[in-house]
Amino acid sequence: MNRRELLKYGALGLASSYGLSRLPAFAQSPFPQPRTLEVLRADGVVEAQITARQSNLTLSGKPARLMTYGGFPGPTLRLREGETVRLNFTNNLPEATNLHLHGLHVPPSVDDPLALVQPGESRLYEFTVPKGSAGTYWYHPHVHGRVAPQLYAGLAGLLVVEGPLDALPELKGAEEHLLVLKDWLFSGNRIPAWTHMDWMNGREGNLLTVNAAVRPTLRAQKATLRLRLLNASNARYYRLALENHPLYLIATDGGFLEKPVELPELLLAPGERAEVLVRLIRPGSYRLQALPYNRGAMMMHGGMNGMMGDQGMGQGMGQGMGMMDHGGMGGMGDTGMMGSMMGMGATRLETLLTVVAPASPKPLPLPASLAPVERLEPARATATRRFELGERMMQAEFFINGQMFDPARVDVRAQLGSLEVWELVNKTDMDHPFHLHTYPFQVLSRGGKPAPYRAWKDTVNLRKNEVVRIAVPLRDFSGVTVYHCHIVEHEDRGMMGILQVKG
Repeated sequence: MNRRELLKYGALGLASSYGLSRLPAFAQSPFPQPRTLEVLRADGVVEAQITARQSNLTLSGKPARLMTYGGFPGPTLRLREGETVRLNFTNNLPEATNLHLHGLHVPPSVDDPLALVQPGESRLYEFTVPKGSAGTYWYHPHVHGRVAPQLYAGLAGLLVVEGPLDALPELKGAEEHLLVLKDWLFSGNRIPAWTHMDWMNGREGNLLTVNAAVRPTLRAQKATLRLRLLNASNARYYRLALENHPLYLIATDGGFLEKPVELPELLLAPGERAEVLVRLIRPGSYRLQALPYNRGAMMMHGGMNGMMGDQGMGQGMGQGMGMMDHGGMGGMGDTGMMGSMMGMGATRLETLLTVVAPASPKPLPLPASLAPVERLEPARATATRRFELGERMMQAEFFINGQMFDPARVDVRAQLGSLEVWELVNKTDMDHPFHLHTYPFQVLSRGGKPAPYRAWKDTVNLRKNEVVRIAVPLRDFSGVTVYHCHIVEHEDRGMMGILQVKG
C-alpha cells in the first residue's frame, strides 16, 4: 500500500496497526470457523440432513438457551454448481418452522415460504444447483409472524455454492474464512420477549459476535484472505472497514462481479452477503470494525413517555439505558427496553475481530477479471411497477403499496420469461432492505444515479426517502413467491407481498 492509500484509509479514523502483545484480553480468543455439514455425495447427487432444535450454548462466557440447527451458526452446506440436492429438514422445535434457501434460484414450490413444518415432522427440499450460481447464500426460517423470534434465537446457517471460477489461482490460493455477523440480547440466559419498540424498529442486541465469538483473533497463515460475509442479524447494519486495508469486493448476493471493486468500507444490510479479498501488505494486527451507521430508527424522547399505553416506556427506557454496555462487549445480564432499541450500537465504532498478518506477508495479485455479468436492458422491460414502502410507526404496522401482508392475496401477477423494472420507493423515516425470493435482480439506479457496477442481488437497501430501480428477469420457474423487508420484524408486521409468476 502506498502513502496515498495509507492516508486515504487512515482518514476513516481507524488506528494504525499494533503489536500482538498489545492486543486487549478480549481479542485473544481464536477465530472459530463454522463447521461444514457432512453430506453423502455420489454421481452428482448430494444428500444432507438439517435439524432445528432447542440448544444450550455459551456466548460471551455465559449459558444461553437458543434455537439452532445444531449450534450457531448452523453447519455450512457446501454445494457445487449442477448438483442435485436432497436436503431433508426435520423440526424438533416445540413450534412450527420451515427452511428458506435465501438467494438460491430454485423453484418456488421447493423454497416455499408459506409451507410449514410442524413439530416432529420433516420435509424434503429437492432441487438442482443452477450453473453459474457460485456464491454465498444462507438458510433460515420463514414462518410469517415468527421469523423475527426464530432467526434471533439462532436459526441461521451458510450455504456455499462452488463453481469453476473458484479454481482461479488468485482465489484458490487465498485463505478462506466464513464470517456470520450477528448481535444478541439476553435477559439472564434467555432471549427476552419482544417489546413494542422491537417491532417498530427491529431488534438490535448489545452483544456483537462473529460466528458466535466476541472479538476473536484471526491469525492468518496466508497474506491474501477471502472473506465470505453474512449479516444474519434481525435489524443491525454493519458498515465494515479493516484498519489500513481496502476491501476488494469480488461477489455480492447473487455471485461474482466482473472484476474486483476496491472499497474503503462495505455496508451490509440484514440478509445481505458479500465476498471480499484482503491483501495483507505488512505484518501486524488489524481490526475489522463496524463503523457508525444511522439507519433512521426511531428513538425515544421524553415527549413520547406514556404514548405507548401499557408498554412501560417511561421507567423501562431509563433503566435500559443505564444497564446497557455501550462498549460493544455486551454483558448478558438483564437489560431494559432501551437495551433492545435501535441506534445504540449504530452510533459507536465497534471492533468485530482482529486479523493478525503473517510475519512476512506476500499477498497474491488480484484477479484481472471474474465472471461476465449480463447487461439487462430496461428498455426491453414488459412492465414497470412501483412498490411504495410505508408505515404506521406507533402501531408497528408496515406496508407495501398501502397494504399489509395477506397470505390469501396475490399482490403482483407477472409472466414467466418477462423482464420487469421495479421502482422501490421508501416513504418511511428509516432504512429498509428489500429482499426478493427466487429471482435475482440487478440494481439500475439509486436516487437517480446509475449503479457503479453490475451485480446480481437478492437484497438491496433503501435509505429513507430513497428510490431504487431494479431490473427483474423472471426466468426458469413459475409459481408463487414473496418479496419483503429483511428487517424481519417489519416482515412479520406486514411489509411483505406475494408475487405470482405464470408460465
